[in-house]
Amino acid sequence: MSSTTDDGFNPTIHAPQRLRICAVLDAADRVEFATVQEQLKVSASVLSKHVSVLMDKGYLGQSRATRDRRQRVWLSLTQEGKAAYRAHVTALKEITGA
Repeated sequence: MSSTTDDGFNPTIHAPQRLRICAVLDAADRVEFATVQEQLKVSASVLSKHVSVLMDKGYLGQSRATRDRRQRVWLSLTQEGKAAYRAHVTALKEITGA
């Protein structure tokens, strides 16, 4: 299911918004959809498209919960998603010499 190359570079994660989504989610266990949307400053539909791509790869999970009598969506990286994101960041550091 992974699209990671031998050097850890991951074209699925590399797209700027998906890279930012992974960065936000790697820093926390789970984050509410609206919070990710606010941090990335994108529309719900743009975020939803990127979330779908990451979910299709098995990198991201979502759960629903009721808060303040409203249904909320929470996003989190899967173990595979965390590993793929961190390998991608390492590959980028190697490419840039950082």
